[in-house]
Amino acid sequence: MRKVISIVLFALFLGISVYAQDEIKISLKNGSEGEQKTKEQLQRLLKTYDLSKWMMTKTFEIDEKALPHSHPILTFSTRYLKDDELLVSIFIHEQMHWLMLEKAEQSINATREFREMFPKVPASLPEGARSEESTYLHIAVVYLEYRGNKEVFGELKAKQIMDFWATDHYTWIYKTVLERTRDIGNIMSKHNLIPALPTKSAAKKT
Repeated sequence: MRKVISIVLFALFLGISVYAQDEIKISLKNGSEGEQKTKEQLQRLLKTYDLSKWMMTKTFEIDEKALPHSHPILTFSTRYLKDDELLVSIFIHEQMHWLMLEKAEQSINATREFREMFPKVPASLPEGARSEESTYLHIAVVYLEYRGNKEVFGELKAKQIMDFWATDHYTWIYKTVLERTRDIGNIMSKHNLIPALPTKSAAKKT
């Protein structure tokens, strides 16, 4: 009996250790009210929606003076305080940059096929990203963002989010992903770039 109890207690201890490693870490760059409210918004959304499938890093920063970006620390602005869905969409988008880096070889092979599919792409904002190479990479990232939004919010809301982004930034990329979803998705699947639910070992990453 004592042996059984010891095993159970040990398992519980391991569970607590894993939980501690899995904690979300959110820092504020300037400590402003807007940053604090965005932190609270993000914490609430992470409790409301299961985003584990789309989470590659759990360390975040909120900077009201910066544009959202993925590296070296995934950073959010305070722009989306009044729109939960857009913040989730940004969350998935920036997380997918981490996936592309983690699967660098597959990402390179996929972008080669995108070059064949789209020989000429915009290489500057707002239609494209900041370079031709970045535009091809963002085709993959935006496709996964769309896929994630559909799983989280459903197809109608995801389409509305994409339509908004298609007038806001990376406009050609968002429109193209909407128009060629199936073709792009086939390439992403071919190169094993569709996220799966995290394994226990992957869940420990920060």
